[in-house]
Amino acid sequence: MPSRSGSYRSAGVDIDAADSAKDRIAARVAATHGVSVLRGVGLFGGFFRAPQSDGSVVLVSSADSVGTKVLLASLLGEHRGIGVDLVNHCVNDILACGARPLFFLDYYATPRLVEQDLEQIIDGMTDACQAAGCALIGGETAQLPGIYQTDSYDLAGFIVGEVEENRIIDGSGIREGDVVIGLPSAGLHTNGFTLARAALGLDGSRDEAIERLAAAPDWSDRSLGELLMTPHRSYLSAVAPFLDQGVINGMAHITGGGIAGNLARVVPHGLGADINTAAWTPTPLFGEIQRRGEIAASEMFKVFNMGIGFVLVARPEDAPDIVRDIDGARAIGHVVRSTDDMRVNLRGITDK
Repeated sequence: MPSRSGSYRSAGVDIDAADSAKDRIAARVAATHGVSVLRGVGLFGGFFRAPQSDGSVVLVSSADSVGTKVLLASLLGEHRGIGVDLVNHCVNDILACGARPLFFLDYYATPRLVEQDLEQIIDGMTDACQAAGCALIGGETAQLPGIYQTDSYDLAGFIVGEVEENRIIDGSGIREGDVVIGLPSAGLHTNGFTLARAALGLDGSRDEAIERLAAAPDWSDRSLGELLMTPHRSYLSAVAPFLDQGVINGMAHITGGGIAGNLARVVPHGLGADINTAAWTPTPLFGEIQRRGEIAASEMFKVFNMGIGFVLVARPEDAPDIVRDIDGARAIGHVVRSTDDMRVNLRGITDK
């Protein structure tokens, strides 16, 4: 067997270092919070009690980017999907808190403005905002030669939504015996592209990368570029009816850190989520990345969503209706008592 040496760290991204830095700055961040801030940091959004309201409305905000997926967009000359990615990623983050989006802003930075690229991105963002019932109310376009490399750009989004305080979902309602339900992803979404690019040989010469992106893997009738650029799925329309019914106890948006890293953010102390990774089959794209990059299975699950883009936690009596009514949803685990700090246990992962 080949040695499994591919990792996110070796590709240039250190998740553990980022988590450590967040832990160290948490106290300083908390020092800025007044009485209007609820829950503190660590969840998928920040909670702020709306001023001039009766105190029941809470604003939920989040900020994120699409990472190095923009490098593939630049290689392919296709940018509309990146705009969709950005909005849907942010929508999903506040959805995981029980919130619906109100408005969105973006930050676009590039060494040289290419108008048609920006127009494609805005087309994608406006379409995704309209689908989510969200207003795109502003942003910033910065030209920063010397900071960004040629033929690249950076894109970040900022979203604000709202939720009634008694409808906030932060995981505190999760109980032993609850069912963990996985909703399928559309692909890599917006995370893990630095490792994917390294594994697939896309970070070398531009011409060679374009040639590889144009070829279709033997298991697909779509090109590698099309598969990688599939937009980030929004889960708002699928999940909203169950929010209205009040049958969801916890949610997690599966982004950087994978299922374990994100679901652990909402599982209460003293409980754990026992996940059976044999309950679903990741799409072949993940297998292609793992094989060509010689990446250990445990590393794959740490970096990528592995086919599960969003997770719901519900009572056993409510779970069957959710699984039946959301396309592709399936039960992937249960909540159990836990006596250690391991909030999520992924069963069935074997590094060979």
